[in-house]
Amino acid sequence: MSTETSTQPAPFATHTVINQAPPRRDINEFTLNTALLDAVDRYAPQASRSELSRIGDLVGSADFINDARLANEHGPKLATHDEWGNRVDSIEFHPAYHRIIGEALRSGAHSHAWADPGPGANPERAARFMLFSQIEPGHACPVSMTHAVVPSLRADVKLADFWIPKATATDYDPRRIDPAKKTAVTFGMAMTEKQGGSDVRANTTRAIPSGDHYLITGHKWFCSAPQSDAFLVLAQLDEGVSCFVVPRIRPGGGLNSVRIQRLKDKLGNKSNASSEVEFDSTVGWLLGGPGKGVRTIIEMVSQTRLDCILGSTAGMRQSVAEAAWHARGRAAFGSTLIDQPLMRAVIADLQLESEAATFTAMHLAAAHDDEGADAADFRRLATAVGKYWICKRGPGHAYEALECLGGNGYTEAFPLARRYREQPVMAVWEGSGNVIVLDVLRALGREPATAKAFLGFLETGLGRHPDFDAAFESLAGSLQTAARDLAGGEPDALAGLSAKGRGLVERMALLMQAAILLESAPAEVAASFVQARLGPDRGWEYGALPEGVDIDFLVDRA
Repeated sequence: MSTETSTQPAPFATHTVINQAPPRRDINEFTLNTALLDAVDRYAPQASRSELSRIGDLVGSADFINDARLANEHGPKLATHDEWGNRVDSIEFHPAYHRIIGEALRSGAHSHAWADPGPGANPERAARFMLFSQIEPGHACPVSMTHAVVPSLRADVKLADFWIPKATATDYDPRRIDPAKKTAVTFGMAMTEKQGGSDVRANTTRAIPSGDHYLITGHKWFCSAPQSDAFLVLAQLDEGVSCFVVPRIRPGGGLNSVRIQRLKDKLGNKSNASSEVEFDSTVGWLLGGPGKGVRTIIEMVSQTRLDCILGSTAGMRQSVAEAAWHARGRAAFGSTLIDQPLMRAVIADLQLESEAATFTAMHLAAAHDDEGADAADFRRLATAVGKYWICKRGPGHAYEALECLGGNGYTEAFPLARRYREQPVMAVWEGSGNVIVLDVLRALGREPATAKAFLGFLETGLGRHPDFDAAFESLAGSLQTAARDLAGGEPDALAGLSAKGRGLVERMALLMQAAILLESAPAEVAASFVQARLGPDRGWEYGALPEGVDIDFLVDRA
């Protein structure tokens, strides 16, 4: 009788794993992203494909994906005092967080547009930023603010000369030391207060002059990335709201009195520190002139609004990529999920949304390359409109993708549970939905050139699809009426339009996305979007695509 032991599992061994998609890792997230590849070709033809591919390999690696998990499972910890009772206001991060943000900063995810200006610079920087944000979005907050602070810092030559070279350096130095001794720094911002929120003119934090600087006292309800080397802070002077550069460490090495009260316990965005802070005679330097704080910091806000679009777009790519990967690797009812008509329609619709967001994000980034007046007028309105719509679509998109994975999607072992919690923050940061709508309406009334530039761009889509033409005529009439009613600056006009404002901004966003796709995307994508989002049979339930949408083409690109 043979005593050999078989190495084959029993026919019904309980531990045998079958019909599960393989792990989605050790892949290239750039070369697999067909929409981003096409958008880079269109908007940044000079971009370094080798560098983008290197980043794609890095963020798609098992090690990077594991670091993303660790940075979120072991979030930042605040120590207000040391063991002897000294105030230290120190935040400890898991080493995985430092590895991730270090790679992003060394890859120019914050600085490429400033270091290598010219046509295509902002889209290439956007592509780098989105690749990192796709896998780990929390670290992108300080990366974004460090990028966005540059235009605001230019309001003061002396401050710009000191801070901009350090903010744009492709390096990472988390040490809390005198910034004069650092070659690389990161920036945060502290604007909102308990009683005001987005209404920063209601802020009560005050500043008083003290030699060549100011002493700031007050409380901030949200301070983003309080571990940063410096912050832009809004505070009141007699002349009104003013902007200040506040370093964490004072010149000479002493700790500035930025008192971190607590870290916010957020729905998502767990790897990133958000906090409440108090300023107690905190040293800061005036930036942009007394009473000009909103005008100064709005330059930063414009950039961070664009990055909210980029972050939501990166999340959409992660969502549909994970859903399609699962559907290709799992079978049910006699065939793989990707071959089931219902699943194909859902994946196609998720990809369509991701395509529209990707091309829109890159188009808006390209608009930031152009310093002309027309481009400025266009992006003033278009960035707000895009931020409103793309960021608002993000959570629903993440949920639908999560559902494609079934029970796996609802577990923390897979990334879409984290992504589902992450997406809402993009719609809240830099102005939630109603704030953005009011901003758009005010721009229509106070800056008529913005509406003219916006409509002028939409006109480029005319004559290519009857559904687009019909939607344009309707929107053009509504915009012209709104601009006329708001031109007088009457509060009643703004109040009357506000109730309809969300619908107006939604239509503006859809027409803008359609025009961008008609101009830049593959014809199959553009026609499918116009039909699905502007046509008479449009619907908002994912997978409810009208006849004529090229489902096979979209699924192949997912």
